[in-house]
Amino acid sequence: MKQLAQNLRTGKTVLLEVPAPLVKKGHVLIKTRKSLVSTGTEKMLIGFGKASILEKARLQSDKIKPILNKIKCDGLLPTARSVLQRLDQLIPLGYCNVGDVMEVGEDVAHFRRGDRVVSNGLHAEMVCVPANLVAKVPDDVTDEEAAFTVIAAVALQGIRLLGPALGETVVVIGLGLTGLLTAEMLKANGCRVIGLEPDEQKLQIASEKGIITINPRHTDPEKLVADLTDGAGADGIIITASSASHDLISLAAKIARKRSKVILTGAVGLNLRREDFYKRELTLQVSCSYGPGRYDPNYEEKGLDYPIPFVRWTANRNFEAVMDMLASGLLNVKPLITEVIPLVNFWKVYDQIVDSKGIAYLFHYPQTSGYKNTIRFQNKVIKAVNGTIGIVGAGNYTRMTMLPLLKDFAVKYIASENGFSAAELATKYRIPYITTDFGEMLSDEEVSLVIVATRHDKHAAMVIQALNAGKHVFVEKPLALLPEQLEAIIEAWQTREHDVSLTVGFNRRFSSHTLKIKELLGNAAMNVVVTVNAGYIPAESWVHDPQIGGGRIVGEGCHFIDLISFLTGSSVTAVCMNTMGGSGNGMQDNANILLRYQNGSTGAINYFSNGHPAFPKERVEVHSLGKTLVLDNFITLTGYGFKHFTRYKSRQDKGHERQFRQLREMVCNGGPALIPFGEIVNTTRATFAAMESLKNTCWESVE
Repeated sequence: MKQLAQNLRTGKTVLLEVPAPLVKKGHVLIKTRKSLVSTGTEKMLIGFGKASILEKARLQSDKIKPILNKIKCDGLLPTARSVLQRLDQLIPLGYCNVGDVMEVGEDVAHFRRGDRVVSNGLHAEMVCVPANLVAKVPDDVTDEEAAFTVIAAVALQGIRLLGPALGETVVVIGLGLTGLLTAEMLKANGCRVIGLEPDEQKLQIASEKGIITINPRHTDPEKLVADLTDGAGADGIIITASSASHDLISLAAKIARKRSKVILTGAVGLNLRREDFYKRELTLQVSCSYGPGRYDPNYEEKGLDYPIPFVRWTANRNFEAVMDMLASGLLNVKPLITEVIPLVNFWKVYDQIVDSKGIAYLFHYPQTSGYKNTIRFQNKVIKAVNGTIGIVGAGNYTRMTMLPLLKDFAVKYIASENGFSAAELATKYRIPYITTDFGEMLSDEEVSLVIVATRHDKHAAMVIQALNAGKHVFVEKPLALLPEQLEAIIEAWQTREHDVSLTVGFNRRFSSHTLKIKELLGNAAMNVVVTVNAGYIPAESWVHDPQIGGGRIVGEGCHFIDLISFLTGSSVTAVCMNTMGGSGNGMQDNANILLRYQNGSTGAINYFSNGHPAFPKERVEVHSLGKTLVLDNFITLTGYGFKHFTRYKSRQDKGHERQFRQLREMVCNGGPALIPFGEIVNTTRATFAAMESLKNTCWESVE
């Protein structure tokens, strides 16, 4: 199927061929009829993409300080590579979609195949959308009208935050698409509406809808608003403009009456002058997208709705309200349509979008069938008979770390849930097949190694599926989120019918620095202290969700337990963990973990998210036999008390390159597992024991 995307680095818009997504739990699979180009949002993205590196830095000045801190920790070249890699990626476009339901996922009861629906789906022939962001289209609303629903819901949410009463005067600053929709809905609400806009074409459309119009280039807005309100000022202001200027927020304050509200739906400069707001006791509120539920994983991904008595207007109910207005004729969007264009002619819109005077462009889609979940993307021939790889998961780890190291490997498949990210990486790394169907990859007899790099909640099930299919498996950490998942993996391992291996991405044990420590200290008992300056991740991130990410200790702390186990050459027998604030705060990202080993060694992991970002991310101290080794950020290893060793320095080496090289050799040529299965199990059980220790406030033994 076809899907539109934009390159962040160049600003170029491309039409990709991607595999169709599979429907998933709580979601709806939709075949698109029409989609609307949000000229404001997409114009901003295109403009950012076409800007120079320096201009991008100016536009995102808040990112400069973290980059400087990363340079201090990791060095200039690694940081530069990381920044350029993040910029050199595609982002999907579009969020105003109308189409037909093809399939409904598990736990979705209120849609069925054939329903005509709107959603925040992308510019793509097939989209898979959370059910709470999908709404049925009334029979008397056309596809073209329905395509305006989501952007109109953005406008409606701004109005709801303002809460205007019948007869009040409201000023809308900016009469682009969102502004015109805002103005018309305010008028339908019984308000007197004044629109500010420098574009005469847009002013003409607004005037025809009964809006009082002001061109600030020709008329003083302050004076005219004062005249129209008998000097009181407007009862409310909604800013829908997109501008870097700070003058618009100042103007809004000057034309507002005392104790009124200013609602920001658009994006403008926010250098506020206190005196503008102080004397009038004004309230400034920023509107968030199409309403309550947006960006809430519980609402979007888990399908939990907000009860009407407590949240009357959610994002979904705003969609429905807009369509009621469209059906009744209270909202007339037909005059806003500039052109309806076939998707394949997308360039007609995007080549001129930055300078275009158009208001609303729509794409229409071919109503074909038979979209495939796996497509042949490149004519590259895979020569390797043994060692052919299939990758599932196309996120940051795959993009930033893994694929650059697999350039010379025989990668035949890359899979992702929506197909888009996999298609992007297949283009860059010349991977022949893209799929959204993990089962199809497993059924290919040429694939001997499956790499699982999805979100954490998918790891255990995919590992079991791949082992049962007779594939070697490499899974990014963690192996499992729950003890019962680990036990299921152990059973699959013990009952496997093929001589295959299982490797977990505990890459630090493969670092040249780690191997040097082993060489210098051998198998002597030791005390190891690992300090991890992990950095803050917001509480709403999937990483902290116990059902998806498992939390940072389960998801990342296992790395450092494995590192200490490798250094000591022993197994963990007991664990004790303590966190800042105790166990009731829901986030275990500031923790101390104590480890006791079978050979008498001890380990301590200080895992912190509240450190300064300029401080190195990882530090390892090893004390044994009257000697000390200190490893700073996997760049510098310093020895104390050694006759023939004082210092070893390299570029940052966390072991990824050696790990994948040895993995390929093992899969192609045979040999022992990279990490013995018993060590993988011990590390995973020790991680679970750490969580139990926190809950029970005592040491927990590890079998």
